[in-house]
This record gives sequence, structure tokens and C-alpha cells, in this order.
Amino acid sequence: MKLEFLSFDFDKFASEMQNLKEKKHFDYLITIVGEDFGEEGLGCIYILENTTTHERCSVKMLAKTQKETPYIPTVSNIWHVADLLEREVYDFFGIVFLGHPDMRRLFLRSDFKGYPFRKDWKFDDSYTLDDDNEPDYGLEYYLDKDGVLQSKQNKLFGPDAYVVNIGPQHPSTHGVLRLQTVLEGETVKRVYPHLGYIHRGIEKMCESMTYPQTLALTDRLNYLSAMMHRHALVGVIEEGMGVELTDRIKYIRTIMDELQRLDSHLLYVGCCAQDMGALTAFLYSMRDREHVLNAMEETTGGRLIQNYYRIGGLQDDIDPNFVKNVKDLIKYMKPIIQEYVDVFGDNIITHNRFEKVGPMSMEDCISYAVTGPAGRASGWKNDVRKNHPYDMYDKVEWDQITMTGCDTMDRYTCHIQEMYQSLRIIEQLIDNIPEGDFYVKQKPIIKVPEGQWYFAVEGASGEFGVYLDSRGDKSPYRLKMRPMGLSLTGALDPMLRGQKIADLVATGAAIDFVIPDIDR
Repeated sequence: MKLEFLSFDFDKFASEMQNLKEKKHFDYLITIVGEDFGEEGLGCIYILENTTTHERCSVKMLAKTQKETPYIPTVSNIWHVADLLEREVYDFFGIVFLGHPDMRRLFLRSDFKGYPFRKDWKFDDSYTLDDDNEPDYGLEYYLDKDGVLQSKQNKLFGPDAYVVNIGPQHPSTHGVLRLQTVLEGETVKRVYPHLGYIHRGIEKMCESMTYPQTLALTDRLNYLSAMMHRHALVGVIEEGMGVELTDRIKYIRTIMDELQRLDSHLLYVGCCAQDMGALTAFLYSMRDREHVLNAMEETTGGRLIQNYYRIGGLQDDIDPNFVKNVKDLIKYMKPIIQEYVDVFGDNIITHNRFEKVGPMSMEDCISYAVTGPAGRASGWKNDVRKNHPYDMYDKVEWDQITMTGCDTMDRYTCHIQEMYQSLRIIEQLIDNIPEGDFYVKQKPIIKVPEGQWYFAVEGASGEFGVYLDSRGDKSPYRLKMRPMGLSLTGALDPMLRGQKIADLVATGAAIDFVIPDIDR
């Protein structure tokens, strides 16, 4: 989607954004893109969706500056997901948000010097092994009666609060995620996520790479959605360049995306079981996942890192045995999925651990941007493949799975049912792959015309999108990735308030986040 920005007066920005949500029903804040616009200064781009009509719009707001501190009014009181999104912008660009109650760094150390995504930031390779003395307060910025920028401290917890760190070295966090958890007995009162333990600055790295070079980085995000991540990146570049793909490319990409979804969902149901102490279902999932990876590997050459999509098509045509192997896989998988329900999903212990655990209503899922199966388990029809179809998704018959339980049990069940739908999509396409080119030849040096675009796909855990600002060069001026897991992590706090500490493990397993996707 080519972005045409709405613009508002700075003093009316907060009220105009409120009107977009309340009067025009743009209730889903997809992402906030911080950007150094050069001579224009620093600012943000807000991408929004009306969840009724699925219309999308974008708003551009430039920051004002006082005392060398840029600032913009917060929208965290309008869309809850903005809490972490604005902290991310602050962390990388130094823009503070007036009225945001917790302006702390999100990914980088609290003693990090400067704001690395600004164009004038100079790299410094000095590094310290000293402990990071994290503040026990968040700063809230505001303008006083004279219009002067001020700040005040908001304590994160009281003097008698009992605080436990879940992670960053804990098996249930599925990677280096730290959840600073405030407890009263065994009851969770508050969860503060600490991110960035494997932040690699991928978006910043892309600014010094050519467009083909950026593709290798997408597989290092959510490695269980490697195909979809690269699909989004090549998609936004191809849209900016106006590349017309052959039907053969679209068929193969759709099939590969769904095979990757099966791969991810199989590991998901296994890890849910393992986190609850049930090893058998985990072993089953690893057994069956091998069949999916075997079918993909013969064509892509990879099992975890999938370097298959490229700008203009595919790296190579499908293997001669691909069609037969995929059909055999479908025949094998259809009856086998029920095994996971029999051995784990319908177990009385599973029902006791999952039902009414980590609840979140559809309204809150939209406000916290909980996309993917986690949001659809609350009844929110958020599937990008349905709402903004790409490739062959609007040419095949399949159902968008939604539930009404709004809890961990329905998030698990939603993943189970989606595997059947993936097989259904593949089955309709695999015998009908048309003849044609698997690659549309591009110029040796790829340049995208000036402009801004956003392209999204349905990853295994939700919407994954890429924002591209091109200045007509061979490298992107700004490349922002909308991770699936950041908003899911932000939703852990409201999901878990009033729940038991043991429910944190079950809830975290069921919302399906992968840390490299969050940290980038």
C-alpha cells in the first residue's frame, strides 16, 4: 500500500487522533514508525486500520523541539499498544511523548549514549561489562503553564513490592526475554517486559545495504516465519518498483508460506505441551515437523534459514519431487493433527491450566494490537490473508478460524484448527501450479522510486509488515519492520493481572512470541 499521509496541526494532534478512533473507527494502531526526515527533522508515522471496513490510513507528525529534546503528544491513552511502540521510538530516536507515563529505554541499556537511528549518530564501539543500573521509575514529560518542557518521575513499584524476574534465562520465555513481575503472594499485580537482549539493529543495518542484501536479515527474525518475513520485505520492494509477478510465483509463494505456517504451528503445539510438563506431544510435534521441513528443503535448500524468495520471484524453481512430496505430506498430516488433541489438548490437566487463563476481550485485543491466532481466539477477525489478500489467498476457499473463549485454551485450539486450513489451502493449489517463469528479471542495481509504502503478510503469530521510505537510491532511507511479537509481549501485563504466577508460563506459551522477531 502506497502511503498518503494525513497531517494535523501539532496542537490538535491528540484530539484529531482521538477522532480517528472514535468517529472514524480506526481502532487498530498497526505500528508507529519513528524517522529522521533529514531537513524536516524528527517525527513519526502512524499506520491505522478500521477493523470494520479494513480501510487503512497513515498520519505523519513532525516533532517540536525544546532544549534539544524533540517531543510529540502521546497516543498511548487512545491505543494501548502505543505504550511500547512510543518507548521504542524514544529509545532509537530520542523523541519523548507528552503524557506517556513511562519514558524509559525499551531495547538498549539505560546508560546507552545517544539515539542510534538518527542520521547524525556516530558509531562508537566501546562497550562496558558493568551492570546496567536500571531506574525504578519512568519519566513523564509535560508542558507547564508557560509551555516549557518538564518531566516528573513515576515510580514503577512501591517500597514493599515483591518483584521477581522471570527470565532472561528461563525456558518458558523461549529465549532471552525478561519479565519483571510484581507479585502479591502468588498473584500477579504487574508485568514489565525488558527487551533487547539480542537486539542487532537490523533496521539500522538495512540503511547501509542494497535492497538484495537486506533480504538475508529477515530469516534471522522469527525463524519459524522466515518465508512470510521475507515475503513482506520483497513484497514492499516489488510494490514500490511496480513489479508484476507471474502466477507461478504467486502459487509457489502461497504454498511455501503455508508450509512454513505448519512448521511453526507444529512447534507451537509441542512447546505448549512441554511448558506444561507434557513431553510426549513435544516429541510428536518434532517428529511431524521433520516431514514438513523435508518437503521444503528439497526446493529451498534450508530447514531453518529459508533464503528462497527474492525481488522479482524465487531463487530457483520447485524440485521435480516437490508436488508429490507435498501431496504425501497432506495425506500424512490430515489424520495426525488429531493426535495432539488426544494426547494433550483434551487432557483434563490441560483444560485446568488453560481455561480462563490469560483472558483478553476482543476490544482489548484490538487496542493492544494482539493479532494472529491470539487475537482471533477472542473473536477478532484480523487475518491479513482475508482482510488484505495477496498472492493466491483470495483465489482459494478457506476459513478464518475465530473463537470466543478469549483465553489460553482457545489460543491453543485456534492454532490446531489453522493447521487444517493450511492443508486445505495447499491442497487446492498443489495440483494447479501453472507454467511460467519463477523469476522476473530485474536490473543489476535495484532502485526503488521515491515514496513510502507499507506491505503486510499474515505470519505464524500475527501481522508482520514492512514500512519502506525510499529516496530513489539503491538502499532504503528507512526500513521499519512491524514485528508480530512486540504487541503480544505488551499484552502480557493486562492478560496476567490478577492471575497466578504459574499462569504466566501458560499464557506466554499460548500467545506464541519468538524473541528475535521482537528484538530485531
